[in-house]
Amino acid sequence: MGERRYDIDWIRVIAIGLLLLYHVAIGFQPWGIMIGFIANDQPWQSLWVPMTILNVWRIPLLFFVSGMGVYFALRNRTWKQLLRERAMRILLPFLFGMVAIVPIHVYIWQRYYHFDVSYMPGPGHLWFLGNLFSYVIVLWPMFYYLRRQEGKKLTYWAAKLFRTPLGLLPVFAVFIAETLIVNPLPFELYAMTWHGFFLGLAAFFFGFFFVWCGTPFWNMLLHWRGLFLAAAVGLFVLRLFIFQPMAPNYLLSIESNCWILAVFAFGYKYLNYPSRALSYLSQAAYPVYIVHMIFLYLGSLLIFPLKVAAPVQFILVLLFTGVGCFAFYELFVKRITFIRPLFGLKKAKPNHH
Repeated sequence: MGERRYDIDWIRVIAIGLLLLYHVAIGFQPWGIMIGFIANDQPWQSLWVPMTILNVWRIPLLFFVSGMGVYFALRNRTWKQLLRERAMRILLPFLFGMVAIVPIHVYIWQRYYHFDVSYMPGPGHLWFLGNLFSYVIVLWPMFYYLRRQEGKKLTYWAAKLFRTPLGLLPVFAVFIAETLIVNPLPFELYAMTWHGFFLGLAAFFFGFFFVWCGTPFWNMLLHWRGLFLAAAVGLFVLRLFIFQPMAPNYLLSIESNCWILAVFAFGYKYLNYPSRALSYLSQAAYPVYIVHMIFLYLGSLLIFPLKVAAPVQFILVLLFTGVGCFAFYELFVKRITFIRPLFGLKKAKPNHH
């Protein structure tokens, strides 16, 4: 598979867009402050129903996509080059973000709640990058081995395994085992938890593995896309009406993977094409993810005191966050050469054709 997979680029961009939407929505839940968000005095709780569709799969999806990214990166790099490049792309922004980005939004939070203001470095929302880098370190021997087996007997067996959705049973079993062993409460708390770590590790590995398996796997997904979507929707309806509010973890794990497989299947069918919007958003997505909490908290600080309805405030905060992030990317990150690596971008400026 030598061609570029634009659908995977699109899915990454969309997942980061959903992350922004999700984080803005947390500000309108009464429990937002408990996880360190600025929470509005006038909550909009019905907004949480669509968000609960997202919360069991949006983070695992990003881990899958990141594993896929490593597969593509390994096609023309040795493992030493890969480790060096991932250190620049993941570890550097993570360390920089811990000391220079996270303390800014913590400061805004302290100001909003009239707490004592102090400098507080830490992983914050960038915990995801810390996990990713550790997965690269842990899994590279296995990835390297798979890379060398490509086109050999193992590939043949993988293609045979994934001829039908039944081949996915071992994959589901791994994720179910994770929830039974770790027993997370709640399932969707991934940040700086063992559940987030092991779930991410499995998703990262299978992301790599799915692309490694080649076309037979993707054709199977394409063929059964309706099944994955129907299963995901069915399990969500079950969760909403029968198990309200908490389904058993093993069911959440199955639902999560059904959503993710459906997203990959529909993405493969409809999103595998290049576009100027995609090449722009692909570059912008990572820096936007890194800085979005600053603009979200700033927006909350300015907009929450306004005497307007919660849905209007939601739209205003969302717009403020989006515009702020992209303006920061356009004016600073993209143009200032030495800043680019701190936000996960290559130093050389891209050619604008």
